[in-house]
Amino acid sequence: MKILKFSCLAAAALMMLASCGNSGRSTATGWNYNDPKWGGYEVSGDGEQGTAPGLVFIEGGSFVMGRVGEDPRYKWDNPAHTVTVSSFYIDETEVSNRMYREFVYWMQRAYGEEYPEKVRAIYPDTAAWRDRLAWRESFVEHYFQSPSYDEYPVVGVTWEQAQAYCVWRTDRVNEKILVDRGIIALDQENLGTTAFQTDVYLAGKFEGETRGGLKNYDPAAGGEERQVKATDGILYPYYRLPTEAEWEFAALGLIGNTYDERVVEHKVYPWAGQSLRSANKKYYGQFLANFKRSRGDAMGVAGNLNDGWDYTCPVKWYFPNDYGLYNMAGNVSEWCMDVYRKVVNPVGADDIDPFRGNIYRTYEVDEDGEVMVGEDGQIVRKEVDPDFNRRNYRQANNVNYLDGDRASNLSQDNWLEKKANAEEGEEEEYSEEGEEGEEGEETSDNGPVLTGEDLNTNLMYTREAADKSTISSLVNNKVRVVKGGSWNDRAYYLQASTRRYYDQDRSTSWIGFRCAMDRLGSRVAK
Repeated sequence: MKILKFSCLAAAALMMLASCGNSGRSTATGWNYNDPKWGGYEVSGDGEQGTAPGLVFIEGGSFVMGRVGEDPRYKWDNPAHTVTVSSFYIDETEVSNRMYREFVYWMQRAYGEEYPEKVRAIYPDTAAWRDRLAWRESFVEHYFQSPSYDEYPVVGVTWEQAQAYCVWRTDRVNEKILVDRGIIALDQENLGTTAFQTDVYLAGKFEGETRGGLKNYDPAAGGEERQVKATDGILYPYYRLPTEAEWEFAALGLIGNTYDERVVEHKVYPWAGQSLRSANKKYYGQFLANFKRSRGDAMGVAGNLNDGWDYTCPVKWYFPNDYGLYNMAGNVSEWCMDVYRKVVNPVGADDIDPFRGNIYRTYEVDEDGEVMVGEDGQIVRKEVDPDFNRRNYRQANNVNYLDGDRASNLSQDNWLEKKANAEEGEEEEYSEEGEEGEEGEETSDNGPVLTGEDLNTNLMYTREAADKSTISSLVNNKVRVVKGGSWNDRAYYLQASTRRYYDQDRSTSWIGFRCAMDRLGSRVAK
């Protein structure tokens, strides 16, 4: 029995080593890892991603995105369709005034003297509260500044400012990780162009004070320590805005509504049922979100308030959904990462992690192959060069791909390639009239080819007309998806599937945001 027990334990230990990839020795070559005698190839032990500050893990899966009921506004811009969303992280609450003020304060310290425009660019528009026929000057003067509103959602923030907040938050979280590990110094004079930035550090361009590093197993290093690399798994991925699919998936919180891999009921709101009031005996009849019940009724009558709030409410108010997320319906609507199009699920679109807005970028490098850093201390990026040997994409900017208009549905691949060759002085000529297909239609791998006339005149989704004087469409490449109802909305907008859009460089008193983050590796939290 003792021998059998020992054998079982040994087998279990071997299985554990195998499941971990045998971090001490390569299963491909047999060479030792983390051993200078065997070349020093390093394997990190920090394999599983932790949960970054403020975030909640969202286990992904398949769900029916979009509306399944009647659309009273007859927009039908989000028909029901099944997609899969990978596991990810999202903020437990909307970003509050206190959180965003920390961002403004830090930017003022870091860039206020040398680059004051950076501070002005991220300050919320407090005048967004104003209305020509309403008195809201108290909010203009006090909402963002007063500690009475510390835990209320920040508003007056554009999509671009929300993006900047995500980058800043990433840098501060990763900086703290390195400070706590004694790798870099917590230097309060390390501001402006020398301030810690994650991508600058990983590119080996960080100019701040370093105190130590990780053990370097490379024999050529002579025992010197090295800085942290992406392969160490120590630093977090970037905070970012959630995609529209992620936001809707997180809002529905279907983990509390499934049985044996079946969704028992297609939720309309972040809670079960079709009612906006609580069925809990203790809170029976109370509203579950902050919204406007009817014209002129924003909070109920004195002595018997309904949702209790005329404008915004604290970010941790009402019951959270089954993921533990607060205010995924009501309070403020929230920015998503996607560029808005009426056709949310075009033919040919991917059904896993759908997203519109991809513009692929890469680091700009000098003639020596070194990553370039700008005068403001930030990494210089550029759009990736066209690679016509690819099958999955042919250009860096894919915002307009399959979005319904003629110009974006017609492939530009053929004439773009010929035009590039002509510009390089090659003999092959190109024509902006495209190539003729078998039946006289201009075609390519992805459909008809964009002609010169279409290229110059079809401006359905451009911001300005050809004469640069007028806006040609309310839906353009700088309009972003907005999800969730707000304090200023009726119940219709509280539905998780409802979509709206807003200019990315404009702000309002009813739009806020929360951050998300990719989940790396296992899709199940351990």
